[in-house]
Amino acid sequence: MPSVVINISIMSWQYREKLKKTLAQEKGYVVKNHAGNISVALVYPNTYSVGMSNLGFQKIYSTLNQLDYVVCERAFLPSREDISSLKKTRSPLISLESQKELHKFDVVAFSITFEMDYLNVLKILKLSRIPVKTDNRTEKDPIILAGGICPTFNPEPIANFIDIVVIGEGEEVVKEIVESFKENENSLKQKNLDKILNGIEGVYIPATKKNQPKLKIKKRFLKNLDLFPTSTPIITDQTIFGDMFLVEVGKGCKMKCRFCEAGYICLPVRNYSKETILNEVQKGKVYRNKIGLVGSAICDHPEIESILKKLYQEGLNFSVSSLRLNQISYNILKYLALGGCKTIAVAPEAGSERLRKSINKNLPEKKLFDSIRMIAESGIQNLKLYYIIGLPGETDEDIQGIIREVKSIKHLFNEVRGKKGSSGFLLTISVNAFVPKPITPFQREPMEDIKSLKVKLKILKAGFRSIKNIKLIYDVPKWSFIQALLSRGDRKVGDLLCKVIELDGDWFKAMRELNLNAEFYVYRKFGESESLPWDFLIPE
Repeated sequence: MPSVVINISIMSWQYREKLKKTLAQEKGYVVKNHAGNISVALVYPNTYSVGMSNLGFQKIYSTLNQLDYVVCERAFLPSREDISSLKKTRSPLISLESQKELHKFDVVAFSITFEMDYLNVLKILKLSRIPVKTDNRTEKDPIILAGGICPTFNPEPIANFIDIVVIGEGEEVVKEIVESFKENENSLKQKNLDKILNGIEGVYIPATKKNQPKLKIKKRFLKNLDLFPTSTPIITDQTIFGDMFLVEVGKGCKMKCRFCEAGYICLPVRNYSKETILNEVQKGKVYRNKIGLVGSAICDHPEIESILKKLYQEGLNFSVSSLRLNQISYNILKYLALGGCKTIAVAPEAGSERLRKSINKNLPEKKLFDSIRMIAESGIQNLKLYYIIGLPGETDEDIQGIIREVKSIKHLFNEVRGKKGSSGFLLTISVNAFVPKPITPFQREPMEDIKSLKVKLKILKAGFRSIKNIKLIYDVPKWSFIQALLSRGDRKVGDLLCKVIELDGDWFKAMRELNLNAEFYVYRKFGESESLPWDFLIPE
């Protein structure tokens, strides 16, 4: 027995030392005294590297820590090795900053960007010794809050696990929530959330929907972005974008492609002022020589050329998250090339002008190739193209159209640059299956079945196999199926999440054991008069 105790102690110590090492590599984290303050564990339900690449997550962290009566610390999904260690040592999950056990915080708040991370939310609750379902918690357990893009368009799959959901942008809402907690500290222990948070726009308390079937929740959004400048508050190399300082340029997209939640959830379209963006850049250049401009539609900013020119004059390297093909200009590309941008990412979405029109993608074939020619002439080394398969109205000819379009783009680069200039060129083709999203015009459309999607991927693979310098990447259709289930699901899908945890991640076995017909949510076209799980949300 003594040897077992020693091993357990070593494993617990190793996990804590790993967290200390992670924290030591950061600049900008906050440490506060917990005594007398409202304590919030802000959790990203994925790995540290993914979570710390998310500006929204970091923004809420800094927003809460600006309040003198709040201490906010972070936690992430541990690695498989660390999860095993926690289970063996029977140790609960702890925070990064002070290594405090999560179940001892007043509030545990999840920032959820991807539907597939719903499962990780449950894993983290279990690892933290917090009852997974709200009905099983007592006054001794923390309040569980969730926000982010996924709960904003449909919180129902996780409604049975969450006490409070923030619908929309959280910077103002979280302040109002914790202020109400401070004012109602005594009644907060009884979790009398209806009364405590009454009148705060953008707050959804799932428990109330059982008794209020006509409940309506209005999405919260920031009316003046310049009051909430957004850039990287914590500097670390251990992220996907560890070599750059990220600055948000704007929110929303005015194009309103019929499949894309960003064009509907993030409305209205807003931009930070040029002055605000450049002020954030000045903060970032102290730490990084490379700036990453982030946004759904970078080119929508009316002063984007002037901003890029200023970054170049400052001697900085910079890149952008993506560009819209119908708004690319020579000047934008010139400054991106001068700024050291190596890859441009654009999204034709479909392999024919006909299909693009049907999804509200205003991109005629001539404009597409004129823009591609500008990219080729700019000297920027690589190009990444995003396509979607399985869109409503897609035909076999559209799949062949993707192959023809990509080959023509490759030929155009060879023509502009010559054989010598295009030898190091890499054309990456990213293909994803259409997943119907709530709040969008395609929210009632069915997803194409897995077998059909596999056939289309096989055609694309064969079409690109013999072409040099083309890399095809794609999502596995069965995971797109699960994403669609979680995207359009209701509280019954929440029961499935519990079963999947019980079965160690076996989704399809869990469906069989629960006798849950996932195709009802995924492959079926929802009727026009049919009520939807997210109908109670008011998106604008």
